[in-house]
Parts: sequence; C-alpha cells; structure tokens
Amino acid sequence: MDKVRKALTGISGVPVTPYAADGSVDTLKLSTLIAGLADAGVHNLMAAGNTGEFFTLTMDEVRLVHRTTIMAAAGKALVSAAVGRSLTEAKALARDAIAEGADAIMGHHPMDPFAGPSYQAKYFLDLATSSTVPVIAYVRSDNLSVSDFRQLALHPNIAGIKFASSNLMLLAEVIRSTKDTSTIWVCGLAEGWAPAFYAMGARGFTSGLVNVFPERSHAIYRALDAGNYEEARNLIDGIAGFEALRTKYFNGANVTVVKEALGMLGTDVGPVRIPGVEALNDVERSELKEIVERIKVQRSANR
Repeated sequence: MDKVRKALTGISGVPVTPYAADGSVDTLKLSTLIAGLADAGVHNLMAAGNTGEFFTLTMDEVRLVHRTTIMAAAGKALVSAAVGRSLTEAKALARDAIAEGADAIMGHHPMDPFAGPSYQAKYFLDLATSSTVPVIAYVRSDNLSVSDFRQLALHPNIAGIKFASSNLMLLAEVIRSTKDTSTIWVCGLAEGWAPAFYAMGARGFTSGLVNVFPERSHAIYRALDAGNYEEARNLIDGIAGFEALRTKYFNGANVTVVKEALGMLGTDVGPVRIPGVEALNDVERSELKEIVERIKVQRSANR
C-alpha cells in the first residue's frame, strides 16, 4: 500500500494502445513504448486507461495490454491495471491482472447511464474488497456526495482517488473531510489542472502527454513538488495548445492528438478506434505539428 501511494504522488502515465495494420493490438510497439516510459522514470503506468482506449478494447485485448505492460515495465515502474465495465467483469479482469503481476488495480468509473451516485461508490468499494492488491478509484463525476467520497477514502484497500472533475470546491471539501485518512487524492485531469489540484491538497497527476514528451511532464512534476507554481505554470503554458487540441469534439480527440504526435516523432501507433476521432483534419494536424516541433527544439536546447 505504501509503495502504491508513493507512486500516486508522482506521475501516473496512461500509455496509448498501438495497433498493427490489421487493427489488432501491436504488442511489440506497446512493449517498446512501455519500456521507454519505465526508463524515463514514470512513477505509475495505468495500463488500459482511457488514453489506452479501454472502452474500445475487447476483454481479451485488455488482458493482453495488461500482460504486455507488466512484462515490459520489468519492475522499473509501478503498473496499475485498469478494469471496468460490469462489476463482475471488472473483478475478473482484476484477478487476471493480479495473477500476471499487477501492482495495483485502477477501477474505471462505472459508465451506466442509470447509475445511482452512492451505488457508483459501492462499485469501487466492492471492487476494493475483492482485490488482493491496492485499488485506485477513478471518479469522473461530481455527483458523488462528500459522504460517498469519505467511504471510499476510509476503505482499507483503496490507495487513492483519481479525481477527474473540475469541481474544485467539491475537491476541497472532500479533502477537508478526509484529512484523517491516508488516501491520496490525484489530479485526474492531467498537467493543466495539476497546479489548482495541488493548491487544494491533491498530489500527483495523470498524463497522456507523457507518451510524447515525458521530460516535460517530469519538469512540471518537479516544479509542483517543490511548490514552485510559477515555474509549473510556465511549463504548462508551453503545452497548452497540445492539451487544447485534445479537448476538441467533446474530448473525442483526446487520444487522437497523442497518437498523431507520436507519429510525428517517428512512432506510428495506428489510428484511434471509433467512437473516438480517428484522425485530425489538415488544419489540426498542422497546428499539432507546429507544437511538436517547438517542444522538440526546446527539449534539444535543454539537453
């Protein structure tokens, strides 16, 4: 539990899932990507997270991504296996990932359109009770009550809560209400929101950018860890255009931008699966190219 909580206070990178020409998961490219992220010092790798297109993968593909990530990380980075869909399926995925050597389980937010907020919390509680490794609850809604969040924080097998809502007043309230617990509150909205989350008492952040420019994510992390908010903001300003592109089409381009940026750096990881945005248009791709080239120049200058 201590190992998982420590990792959560750092960067939780969410790797993309590369696809081969026939549309299948390209395990060779995934292994190379994971090994690179582990060597880059990413603290926690969330295998089959949202940037990994969890909801477009079959259950067998999710298991393949988990297994490949665990093997390629080779103990150099903590691996949190993302699970979800029905509670029964989530528990089955968790059991298999644990058997493969996952350090932790990350429960995706239950996406049932008719879910009751307190029962969404119960989903995480049941998953945590059944798991033999620590669980991270990925909460993407601000419909849960403070009491619901407190129940999650009090569960002995929940290491942290990945809070992915921009409702900062709720975040502040739930952090105040759980000061007597050891649960880590993680910024689930990536680098751009991390300074505000840190100011509220959260620690650590998730990242899709880490697939492309891990050194920028690390620089932002170091600035925040040192309490240097001005430096963190300056570093985030430099990737603002990248993150803005990811929010297009109601976040439908979130993974698309990361995958196309990787392609621009020489690593073709295939398109995004439907219903994600399969590809950027020419204007968007030109804008992304300019951002990637600028960050490449900055990276070279800092070496």
